[in-house]
Amino acid sequence: MSLKRWFYRDGRPNRLSRVLDRCTAALYAFGVAPNYLVTLEVRGRCSGRTIALPLVMIVVGGERYLVSMLGERANWVRNVRALGGEVAIRHGRREEVRLEEVAVDRRAPVLKAYLKRAPNARAHLPVPKDAPLAEFERVASQFPVFLVAPRSKA
Repeated sequence: MSLKRWFYRDGRPNRLSRVLDRCTAALYAFGVAPNYLVTLEVRGRCSGRTIALPLVMIVVGGERYLVSMLGERANWVRNVRALGGEVAIRHGRREEVRLEEVAVDRRAPVLKAYLKRAPNARAHLPVPKDAPLAEFERVASQFPVFLVAPRSKA
């Protein structure tokens, strides 16, 4: 088992990974890393506490996206869904946004771009980064993709 898979065995971060993720999220939030490395802030559906985690944001066709490399069972995915997508993204500054889940039939190009940008995700997505789009379509239902949209002012 690779070290990257060990950190997230059974689709959940182990203790060491949680510590490293907290440190990484703090760095991304300050804006010290490249602009595609962001911190997602989402309220926990059970605890109500704000959870911050580091993610890779990609741009495809002028739109920003976040992908769950751990699939459907990732806690942040369930929290986002429970909150109706109302979250914040930080990279130097805090931006309140709404995450809109992308339909399965539109995920493949985003997943392909994501694997090229996020090398650590390659241990979790069962497709080579240079595979044809059809291979990404085959696994698209297993990996949630969210469009990052402005939060509407009500």
